[in-house]
Amino acid sequence: MNRRRADAALVLNTILWGATFVLIKAALQNVTPVLFLLCRFSLAALALALVFRKHLKPWPPAPDPRPLIPGLFLFAGFFFQTQGLRFTTPAKSAFLTGLTTVLVPFVASIVYKTRPQISEVVGALVATLGMGLMTLTGPIGSIGRGDVLTLICAVAFALHIVTLGHYSAVVSFPVLSVAQVGSAAVCALLLLPFAEAPRIEWHPLTVWTILITGLLCTALAFTIQAWAQRFTTSTRTALIYALEPVVAWITAYVVAGETLSGRAASGAGLILAGVLLVELKPLETGAHPRVQRRTEGL
Repeated sequence: MNRRRADAALVLNTILWGATFVLIKAALQNVTPVLFLLCRFSLAALALALVFRKHLKPWPPAPDPRPLIPGLFLFAGFFFQTQGLRFTTPAKSAFLTGLTTVLVPFVASIVYKTRPQISEVVGALVATLGMGLMTLTGPIGSIGRGDVLTLICAVAFALHIVTLGHYSAVVSFPVLSVAQVGSAAVCALLLLPFAEAPRIEWHPLTVWTILITGLLCTALAFTIQAWAQRFTTSTRTALIYALEPVVAWITAYVVAGETLSGRAASGAGLILAGVLLVELKPLETGAHPRVQRRTEGL
């Protein structure tokens, strides 16, 4: 029951992130990327610190550095994705970022010293093929500077999912939520003077985007993830997040009237098939050892 609730909560995150893609893209016309990340993560950290202030009292003055590690990978993922977009196409960026789905089972196998299940590997590969059909209109071609930066982004997001799942078993999710978002905000603040000349225009769209992404897509979403990964595997989390391009397309269709080609529709179907492979596990029996150990300890 806890695993099903966790998976449902992660689906909610996917809907939040996929539905706001169009909004963020429009707002970035009025604010530079790192400054936007600073505003987003700072607002989220402040909100979480207020909500979970009672849970933070045992944490200072002897801070535990472990909850900060997922936040470093979280910021790295967003930063390299943003920088990569300057030198590559949005379609290639979306596909390369989606390689997180394939990377997570193998990163998790190194951290947990277990073999990824066959259904997880096959499901990840099927979902990745689906993302390729949805996002790429032609061959990938040569690897450029932006592609390399985006690949680093995919590795960072994979490490974030795996480390968050690892520490969620030993650190309370309120502390983990505040620490990872707060450390991402500090990273943005430290990097801002070196990464860009900050610029922001306070249009209503900019304000609403910061509020929505800060409070819902960051504070709420990453708190949900910190809780949910106590009951589900990192690979399942990555596969559920592979649904984001499907949600993004539905939003683009409703808001902007964009249509879905037959090829892209096939890609969406493969993503759903990949998620079902991991969910139903038709290729083996028995619970994932990591989830089984967590459940026995609850």
